[in-house]
Amino acid sequence: MTADSSIIFSLSLDGKGGAQPIEPESFGNASPAWMHLDFSVKQARAQLAQQGLSLHVIDTLTKEESRPYTVTVENGLMVILRGINRNAGADPEDMVSIRMWVEPNRMITVRQRPVLATHTVKEELDKGNGPTSMVELLLAIIEKLADGISVFVEDIEERLEAFEEIIDKERPSEIRSEISAVRRQVAAVRRYLAPQRDALESLHRLAGKFMESEQLFALREQADRMTRYVEDLDLVRERALVAQEELMNRIAQEQNARTYLLSVVAAIFLPITFISGLFGMNTAGLPGLEAESAFWIVSGVMAVVSAAIIIWLWLKKWF
Repeated sequence: MTADSSIIFSLSLDGKGGAQPIEPESFGNASPAWMHLDFSVKQARAQLAQQGLSLHVIDTLTKEESRPYTVTVENGLMVILRGINRNAGADPEDMVSIRMWVEPNRMITVRQRPVLATHTVKEELDKGNGPTSMVELLLAIIEKLADGISVFVEDIEERLEAFEEIIDKERPSEIRSEISAVRRQVAAVRRYLAPQRDALESLHRLAGKFMESEQLFALREQADRMTRYVEDLDLVRERALVAQEELMNRIAQEQNARTYLLSVVAAIFLPITFISGLFGMNTAGLPGLEAESAFWIVSGVMAVVSAAIIIWLWLKKWF
């Protein structure tokens, strides 16, 4: 459709749940319209400039690192959000960024890595059951992002529950690293979910002039969902910390038990080791060198001493 490789797709919504591809030159004339760009391609900045966006907005939409937030700029609304990375071979906690420029009759979304939420919404439009306006399109993308986060949170909770069930059955060293991995994933995702919650709340405040009451209510629901996910991840983090502490306690108990056993063995063998060392000296004058029964007498003394120590430890309830 176009020689500009930065354009992933450019659509004109028909207002009935479907959409038709359009040329980027006619994007500004179509209403409502949606353009999706890959800003890792150099032509993306030029395309954004052709669509009338200011340099400040272009810089914000195409910068390498971004945190979720919402702000009104000039005649539009800029929304930057994050979604779970569900690309093949990627780590889910390595969240992908979706940057959106929203006007009453058009939307431009920008990404660097594929975002499943935008492709899911496009598939719905291709089937004729997608959003019918810019507001519905924005809400649909936000909902799909939240759905991906929901799947991630549920998966993390199930993994932690599985670890908690086997924590008393498996060796601590075998699951300690797994629980540490869960904590790292939770920390990485929560880093963006907390500001994303704030971004959606800001969007709810700023979008009053763009949205009707039902749409504002739907946006409020998505903001509440994000708050619940943040709280769920906080709980998972605390549960993982408790599980790690329990594992450390088990390791400490096992080490204490081994140390205790060695102490008991040392207490039993220390006296007889002293006796055997004493009679094993290569010096003249040791008694019993010429007596044939000396060995058995010394062995008997060591056996009596060992038995006395064992009885004493048993009376003291050391074992």
